[in-house]
Amino acid sequence: MSLSNLRRQYSKGSLQDADLTDNPMTLFERWLGDAIKAEIPDPTAMTVATVDEHGQPSQRIVLLKDVSDNGFVFYTNLGSRKAKELAQNPKVSCHFPWFFMERQVRVCGVAEKLSMKENTRYFFSRPKDSQLAAYVSKQSTPISSRELLTTQFSQMKAKFANKDLPMPDFWGGFRIVPHQIEFWQGGEDRLHDRYEYNRTTQGEWTTRRLMP
Repeated sequence: MSLSNLRRQYSKGSLQDADLTDNPMTLFERWLGDAIKAEIPDPTAMTVATVDEHGQPSQRIVLLKDVSDNGFVFYTNLGSRKAKELAQNPKVSCHFPWFFMERQVRVCGVAEKLSMKENTRYFFSRPKDSQLAAYVSKQSTPISSRELLTTQFSQMKAKFANKDLPMPDFWGGFRIVPHQIEFWQGGEDRLHDRYEYNRTTQGEWTTRRLMP
């Protein structure tokens, strides 16, 4: 199937020097706020890329659950492929695709585990069915059928119908501490605007415009 004629113009905005902030996290939060206000589907969805011991990358979509000057936070089963790969190699990249706004953000950094206090606070803020699902799903392991999964979920739901679940020790979060962040804004005739922030060894941020 040839897709060579499938294209469109990008014309929803631009990104100029005057739009930049000293701290890229400030600009990121501004763009994220724009995406939320625009009511685009899943504005907090991000693709997280990890690499295994053979250098083979893998990626998956997760939801951003917190963002601050310290980095980008997501949660997962600690027995999942991504968690195992991050334990071996904490170098990580994530990507936010805000197609409707003709924007994307690319992040490179290092993942660090969250504290038990942070994990516990977030876990018990989730709906109870989401807590139950975390217990039932042994993420990334084979299963014979969906029926088995739903049966186990129903059994767990009945067991904890009138009591709280304990905090699972196999579930937790990671914070991606960035050292490079790129902002991309689509432009007409493929003359896109790209700015890259890089963190220095002193912790300051430098910026440079990139060719599209």
